[in-house]
Amino acid sequence: MLRTDKVAVVILNWNGLDMLRRFLPSVVQGSGADGLVVVADNGSTDGSLAMLASEFPTVERLPLDRNYGFAEGYNRALAQIDAPYYLLLNSDVRVDDGWLRPLVHYMEAHPEVAACQPKLLSEREPQMFEYAGGAGGYLDRYGYPFCRGRVFGTVERDEGQYDEVCPVLWATGAALMVRQADWQASGGLDAAFFAHMEEIDLCWRLRMRGRKLVCVPQSRAYHVGGGTLDAGNPRKTYLNFRNNLLMLYKNLPADELRPVMRTRRWLDYLAALQFLLKADVPNLRAVLRARRDYHRMRPQFEAARQQNLQLAVQGGHHIPERVDMSLLWQYYARGRRTFSAIVKG
Repeated sequence: MLRTDKVAVVILNWNGLDMLRRFLPSVVQGSGADGLVVVADNGSTDGSLAMLASEFPTVERLPLDRNYGFAEGYNRALAQIDAPYYLLLNSDVRVDDGWLRPLVHYMEAHPEVAACQPKLLSEREPQMFEYAGGAGGYLDRYGYPFCRGRVFGTVERDEGQYDEVCPVLWATGAALMVRQADWQASGGLDAAFFAHMEEIDLCWRLRMRGRKLVCVPQSRAYHVGGGTLDAGNPRKTYLNFRNNLLMLYKNLPADELRPVMRTRRWLDYLAALQFLLKADVPNLRAVLRARRDYHRMRPQFEAARQQNLQLAVQGGHHIPERVDMSLLWQYYARGRRTFSAIVKG
């Protein structure tokens, strides 16, 4: 068991030797005396662990016996670490010096907050927000995620427009700080998701139970993104569609489940039709397989759904960061392409 009174900055690695070599120096320097940097290795075969021992001897190494995916990999790694705060960090993230301090200071001053994230910017274009989290995430009525700084494919330039600390529904899994107590009480990430949407599911569960989440933009991190699966990859399409449906089933209030899932069925088939019209057969099949597997897997999530509803404050209703509108309608029909235009509109 690794023990520290600092933040445990935990990077889950799978055959990411080059990414570690490129980005780990900034994490070690930027975290300084505030964080213990740990690399949990998901059964890599590219020599990652040997490279760490040779080139980064101050970094703790936590080997796992095989690739458990993002969700279960973190569950197994964090079960072996005792720290007041965990910070789940992707291997393709560069950070500023002292980046942990604003996060820790805010969490220490606000015990009602379970988790937070820094402002996430693009490593390739540092003046732009990064797709995977921007300045904090939200959901629309039908489960479509969006961020301050990113709505679907529209990514904004960072001009200070989201520089205030703000409540969010979900914090990016690329750089997610969470209290150990809240992580343990929530059960961590859902291992059945394997990868994609698992951090949104975790954050929604925490929010339903009355805990809060925020973005602290005084802390900045720079994310490459797409390091595991590129956008448009059928495997990524499959996991996003399947896991989004499972997440909705687990967390939707009882009176919303049927109408929301009925609408989502038509929206998913519309997405499949778009892939068909583009002659993108692999992604068409990915959407259809995601819906099939959602129905096949749904019974195994019944107990988790009932537990979530029982622990939810006010039955899971009245979460303002789950915005009661259709993001698709706002974006495509009304032409509102930014967070500010959609939420204030």
